[in-house]
Amino acid sequence: MKKAGIIGGSGFIGSYITNTFLNHGYQVKVSTTDISRKDKYEHLMTLKNAENLYISELDVTDKKTLKDFVSDCDIVVHGGTPFILDVQDPKIQLFDPTIKGTENFLQVINKTPSIEKVVFIASVAGWNTNFPFPPGGKSFTDAVDENDTRFTSTESHPYAQAKFLANQTVQQFIADNPKTHFEISSVSPVAVMGKSLSKREDSTSSGLQFLIKNNMAPNDFMKALYKNDVPFAIVDVEDVANAIYKLATTHGLHGKDYLLSSETYKISDMQAMLNQCEPKEEPSIVYKNDLAKTDLNMEFKPVKLTLQQYSN
Repeated sequence: MKKAGIIGGSGFIGSYITNTFLNHGYQVKVSTTDISRKDKYEHLMTLKNAENLYISELDVTDKKTLKDFVSDCDIVVHGGTPFILDVQDPKIQLFDPTIKGTENFLQVINKTPSIEKVVFIASVAGWNTNFPFPPGGKSFTDAVDENDTRFTSTESHPYAQAKFLANQTVQQFIADNPKTHFEISSVSPVAVMGKSLSKREDSTSSGLQFLIKNNMAPNDFMKALYKNDVPFAIVDVEDVANAIYKLATTHGLHGKDYLLSSETYKISDMQAMLNQCEPKEEPSIVYKNDLAKTDLNMEFKPVKLTLQQYSN
């Protein structure tokens, strides 16, 4: 059996990735920042084929534990960067673990001969740090695809800036190392939504759906979304996991970075669908998904189904 290492494999997206690899007959090693916190990963133990699951403690800023984690893996998926909106100390909470962790990871995998494929879970922020607002020079209805110039602003949220810089770090590594023994590819999902596989309530994605469903605005970010009835590009969490599995098991895609997106709806229509009501407007496609459809044979779920599944 081949082994896949999933950094961040017990989180909202990571749990679906772990489940997908287990269902395809892989041994799966999942990282956790604190192995004594069983509540963070115990839901994985109930998955089908969980006898092929291994949990390992990992600090992405520590090269030694990183080396130990990836040493026997054929595939590594890196999704272990923090997703925090209400941030108190951007450097400690976001920039250090995201950017330094990415730098350490790249150095370690470059010296690990068993690895065949690496997939980074980047973010739409790697293309536009203003998301869900449009990048500079574009309107809410202007399309964005992988041929566009990436946009960043120092006024964007620290999480978005950290993800943008981490993506740049990966792209620079690819440019500086044209003949690695493994392939690196990335996915950049828009707002990832759907029903969590765990019962934890601290997922930022689940929390965002909860706030929108209940019309709650505990911070300026949420107030701005409601005030402007912002259009949100959404992708189903299960679709993200499937795309990552396909990318991890398909060769010849080295260096590519795929936008993963389904439809775009305004916040008011998202709220309606989260409450089992029909949207007032038809969806649009703002963040294009043509490359994922072509290379990975992806078909993306309608957003209505995604939000109703969360609500149920």
